[in-house]
Amino acid sequence: MRYPPASTAPPTPDPLPVPRGELWVFGYASLMWDPGFAHIEMRPARVHGHHRALCVWSWRHRGTPAEPGLVFGLDRGGSCVGRAFRVADAHKHEVIEYLRQREMIGGVYVPAMKPTRLQGGGSVSALTFVVRRNHPQYAGRLTPEQAAATVCGAHGLGGPNTDYLAFTLRTLESLGVRDELLRSVLALVGSPRPSS
Repeated sequence: MRYPPASTAPPTPDPLPVPRGELWVFGYASLMWDPGFAHIEMRPARVHGHHRALCVWSWRHRGTPAEPGLVFGLDRGGSCVGRAFRVADAHKHEVIEYLRQREMIGGVYVPAMKPTRLQGGGSVSALTFVVRRNHPQYAGRLTPEQAAATVCGAHGLGGPNTDYLAFTLRTLESLGVRDELLRSVLALVGSPRPSS
């Protein structure tokens, strides 16, 4: 498989929106199982108008420029179940800076406030990260075979790419979500157990 060249241009990150009062963050992949920030509430939640897609080449966290991995992006169309985290107003700016450093490396994600329906009732506006389709790291739609061939040996600063997928699948299943593409990819690479 041919991969796009890693961009050497410094990214121009979009500013992260700062809501008034408490901050809600919607996680749909690693943020679901490893948020990394203080929160006072966590709820299963759904965002409409976007879906979780294994569509981003990872050149840092789960791969390298020479051997990219694949990570999830929030792509247009459909809906996405994930977890919503409520952050106290006192920690809002600290969490936003943390998320900027974690999610905005390379500029493949656009930060956005999205209407988010909480399980059990109610809706909030939550900060999430939508994939930028015109970015070199946007992989588009891959077959399970193409995705498995990419993630099989990919490893980045965050660890093996297969661990990332396995942890995400485990979390989705705990939320009652069956992701057939993700299950197929992991089956093709031997259904690894996360290394930690």
